[in-house]
Amino acid sequence: MLSFQKKTKLNVIEQRSLKVSIITATYNSSETVKDTLESILRQTYKNIEHIIIDGLSKDNTLEIIEQYPHITKIISEADKGIYDAMNKGLAQATGDIVGILNSDDFYAYDSVIEDIVELFNNEPIDAMYADLQIVNRDNIGKVLRTWHSGNFNPNRFYRGWMPPHPTFFVRRSIYEQFGTFDTSFSSAADYELMLRLLLRNGVSVAYLPKKIVKMRSGGQSSLNLLNRIKAHKEDFRAWGKNGLKPKFYTLPFKPLSKIKQFFLFYFFFYEIKQKAIL
Repeated sequence: MLSFQKKTKLNVIEQRSLKVSIITATYNSSETVKDTLESILRQTYKNIEHIIIDGLSKDNTLEIIEQYPHITKIISEADKGIYDAMNKGLAQATGDIVGILNSDDFYAYDSVIEDIVELFNNEPIDAMYADLQIVNRDNIGKVLRTWHSGNFNPNRFYRGWMPPHPTFFVRRSIYEQFGTFDTSFSSAADYELMLRLLLRNGVSVAYLPKKIVKMRSGGQSSLNLLNRIKAHKEDFRAWGKNGLKPKFYTLPFKPLSKIKQFFLFYFFFYEIKQKAIL
């Protein structure tokens, strides 16, 4: 079942042949970027603009990228971090819809963009999100956790919820209206952006109940306790920057929600295995 946030007073123009911009930021990504590029190349929907923003990679990332003629634009120059690179990509984007796919992530199946465009064409929305799977970094066939986003309800933000950013697609006009990534954040700019768009400004959004992205494990915000504390502080600042006040349990619940997903995933497959044995 799809879920929707009530449409705001935004000028949403239905277009059947929507152009989709996908932005990929790279830096020394030679070990993983091929999977990213291949997953976009295989998409059945062809009206795609793929923009690469490279941070002056020192390995052979650019050599790999240059082998893929579907790429629309490549910019390789120094940047101030991944969110700065994403903003550079957004400045170059000309599509009706914009998505961001990191260089160690890849689309889960070949009709992902087709499904997304169909959703934008058929529903009065300005943004969408879906489910995501986290896979082993060295064995992408091994799923470690499934991020079940679930139906949208703005109150879920107060319970530590957020949509997985790699599955988040937004109309370019929304970025023009409400702004791009705040580069004063080192790890929570995507969280701040979603608070700003979905909670503060009520941008119309739909949930697509499909696993559309696979992400390799190893995110910076969860590597160790020190990084988790730093991420917690940034999450708190993201609320304040938008004039919002979290509940006392909001931010502690944010990492705990990931643990819940982990156990639910393994419980589900344990049940299937037990039934198979019986």
